[in-house]
Amino acid sequence: MARPALAIQGKIARALVAAGGRRFVGELEADTWARNNLEFSTYGSYGGASSCVEIEAGEDCFFICDMGSGLREFGIDAFRRCAEGHPRVYHFFLSHLHWDHIMGFPFFGPAFDPGAHIYVHSGHPDAEEALRRQQEEISFPVPFDWLKARIEFIVHKPGETFEVAGVTVSLATQYHSHDSYGFRFEKGGKAVIYSTDSEHKIDNMEAEAAFEAFFRDGDLVICDTMYSLGDTVSLKQDWGHSSNVVAVDLCHAAHARRLVLFHHEPTYSDRDIQRMHGETIRYEELVRADRPPLEVLCAYDGLEIRV
Repeated sequence: MARPALAIQGKIARALVAAGGRRFVGELEADTWARNNLEFSTYGSYGGASSCVEIEAGEDCFFICDMGSGLREFGIDAFRRCAEGHPRVYHFFLSHLHWDHIMGFPFFGPAFDPGAHIYVHSGHPDAEEALRRQQEEISFPVPFDWLKARIEFIVHKPGETFEVAGVTVSLATQYHSHDSYGFRFEKGGKAVIYSTDSEHKIDNMEAEAAFEAFFRDGDLVICDTMYSLGDTVSLKQDWGHSSNVVAVDLCHAAHARRLVLFHHEPTYSDRDIQRMHGETIRYEELVRADRPPLEVLCAYDGLEIRV
């Protein structure tokens, strides 16, 4: 039996045990009880979609970080919003070109809309080549040239600051195979940082100082926390990812206000992720000293955060 099916069975069993024989009038009453009494890893799920984050900041356009498998669901919701009058303009910001971060694009409905305008912002000159390659006949039945939307690729240099629909954007190079780029978005005195697939090395303090500056005063930092610190410094060096502990330390040094644990280890269960979240909160409290509190959130499919 598939592992996800076993995980769901386990959730149901734990919920039944926690309910202790209670009887509910209907699903609404049961749902309310579950929300109020069960831990998130039993009641809900962190999900399994690969990286795709929307930032609602641009004027009359969509802002999307990465094109992971979550892009398909975003495209469906975008159609609904566009039917209600939202402009059909999409700005994508690609951290890098590994398949888990671009695999959603062939299934992105608005790419087939002749009235849509898609801009792909990246630090990689070969971004267009990567998107075209995954839609070659051997891999996908619909060629890239069959897409109806107007698609433009824009390459940016690290450290460069540019404006997109009223938002100031900058990018930083990150340590990852074939390079990765973090993005910082600023508007109206608020700053959101998207930094995934980035390995932070404790023996390279110059690079870490640069990231402290990149995260500086971030209202929200979405940060790669794929591994525990033990994994990072032992078994998984040079795998291109970071840890929850390093993310907290960087955010403290940068005086950031909120941290989102992101890009979870695929082999972790919901209970593993929830446990890491709790451990991260405790670690933040232990090392906070006289700094302002850093709120630690944990990403899950469909999470919405107001900055």
